[in-house]
Amino acid sequence: MFWLRVSASASLPGWLWLDGPVALDCAKMRMGRYSAFARSPSTLLATAAVGAVLALAAAAPLARSDARPLTIPVAEIKAGMKGYGLTVFRGTEPERFDVEVIGILQGFRPGQPLILIKTPNPRLDIVKTVRGMSGSPIYLDGRLAGAYSYSLAQFETEPVAGVTPIDLMLTEMRRPIPPGFWPLERRGPRLSHEPRAATTAESPGASTRFEGAPGRYDIEEHARQLAARFGAGGAAGGFIPAATPLMLSGFSDKAASTLRGLVEPLGLEPLQGGGGASYDPKAPSHFVNGGGLGVQLTRGDASAMALGTATYVDGAGTIAGFGHPMLNGGAEALPTCIGSVLWIDASAAASHKIGECARSLGTLVQDRPSAIVVDERVVAPVIPFEVDISGVVGAPRTHWHFEVADDKFMASGLALGAIESLIESTTSERREMTWRLRSQVTVGGHGRVDLEDVGLGTPDGQDLGHSKLGQTLGDVLNNPWEHPRIEKVDVRLDVTYALEVWRLRGVEVLDAVVDAGEKARLRLHLMPEYGPEITRVVEVTLPRELAGKDVDLEIIPGWEVIPELAPPESLDELLANEPRQNLAPRTMVVQFRVPSQGIAYRGHVTQRLPAFTVDALRPANDSTGPEFFSSWARTVLPVDFLVEGRDKVKVKVRSVLR
Repeated sequence: MFWLRVSASASLPGWLWLDGPVALDCAKMRMGRYSAFARSPSTLLATAAVGAVLALAAAAPLARSDARPLTIPVAEIKAGMKGYGLTVFRGTEPERFDVEVIGILQGFRPGQPLILIKTPNPRLDIVKTVRGMSGSPIYLDGRLAGAYSYSLAQFETEPVAGVTPIDLMLTEMRRPIPPGFWPLERRGPRLSHEPRAATTAESPGASTRFEGAPGRYDIEEHARQLAARFGAGGAAGGFIPAATPLMLSGFSDKAASTLRGLVEPLGLEPLQGGGGASYDPKAPSHFVNGGGLGVQLTRGDASAMALGTATYVDGAGTIAGFGHPMLNGGAEALPTCIGSVLWIDASAAASHKIGECARSLGTLVQDRPSAIVVDERVVAPVIPFEVDISGVVGAPRTHWHFEVADDKFMASGLALGAIESLIESTTSERREMTWRLRSQVTVGGHGRVDLEDVGLGTPDGQDLGHSKLGQTLGDVLNNPWEHPRIEKVDVRLDVTYALEVWRLRGVEVLDAVVDAGEKARLRLHLMPEYGPEITRVVEVTLPRELAGKDVDLEIIPGWEVIPELAPPESLDELLANEPRQNLAPRTMVVQFRVPSQGIAYRGHVTQRLPAFTVDALRPANDSTGPEFFSSWARTVLPVDFLVEGRDKVKVKVRSVLR
């Protein structure tokens, strides 16, 4: 006898007993996955018989009114019913655990009841509800009831969980991919429907886009926006979605702490000690009900994998899992993998699975309130990073590679966290350090932008979060004009184990009074970390329009000066602005305000305009015209090292008699 899998409905599989030595998945036969099996004459005959039985079996439920459905509706579920669940306790093979229905919470969420169960099991009696079990299928009366997905607040004393009804999850599986789903159009096979050109309103991930002016990306503000939009609240003592463990591998303690602050409000729980890829050749080649389901947000030398469970796998490569959202991002394109569980860690606060990826497979295409949906047939786009570190004598490794999911929010934070971790592990010594980070970001169809960041000490999350690299990644991914494709990011860190910095000790005015239109001289007193004082003289021309006035001169490091830039009106203009977010790092700037105004419009900046020109250009009935700003006059002095500190002095401008 052997099992034959047949489709008893459009959405769920059934099984029949047939004579024969081998099990066949008929859905896979239809997809050509068993072509080798059908080559021998004996198996061809068996296949013909199987096909005849399959046709009868598939038609039977349609012909008989008493056909047994393969799912159980909430209306038929009663307190005291017993059944079982499937989840992975170790490795990749799902195991059974007993369940008993406590009752039904009607209207738990708008349009969503919640099935309450307890799970008497030797291991679950110890660990209670487990983060990472989200999506474990629950069967009652031999039929699929839903997904283990909700837990009570922390410090539980009983293994009690909430179950998302399967009907809600199947509805999400049937939801079509939005037209113009750009990542899948470019990177994966075309789906059953023909996508059309996307509009901004339809674009995937639009709900997770940063709300702010183009070119002004701030990752911490982005996290606050998403926390306010989607963050899991949950009253104390009530059922909340079981937090999804984000298993980290290759992330340092500092990077993990920074990442925790970004993603915890969204329902992800960063945990170090997992998430890497083992790529077990014995791992299943397809997802199975109750099997591990991982979402690979980062993979390679630094890895971050959100771990959950597959609830239902249809015969065409589509999977529903988790029973709750991951990031509530709607249409998505995030890489997935078959998860392998190493252990379930028992904790009085919150138990969780520890796992890693056993095989990369498929793409998360829908992230919805009652389920995530994965398609095995689609390859997700990723952003590859190459990181090289020089100047560290004897470092065992100086080249690193990782890939980050192409996500508007997660890509920047995860990439910067990975870079911070790799830098720390390579350069960490109790010595003074100066660094220079040169990055090249290549955007498909728009060329490459070259960036430079500098700093003192080992660069941390705050340094990288406010770096040109960090801002450029966020700006490009969240631009309002088009769907970008970052083809690659090359990063090179040059390290010097010395503090190459001068500190501004003071400023001496050599010409306290100057004629209008003439130059004032300033002597800057600079102190290196070691050695004698260094002086530099800078000359500053004071324009005639300042005649008769006292002028405040600000002396400031170039890397602290944010120049005026025209607001970008296209992705090309945005990329052109990115390297100019501040002045050259090894410079000192003397600046002062001037009475005239400047203008920024359509990619161009003019610092000083006559008053009559400003009046002529200022629109009376149009708010989309040029932007005006108070003008600065700046003199830039190149220096050998970075400079810290700022100062201010006053110079009197004398009127010149004609």
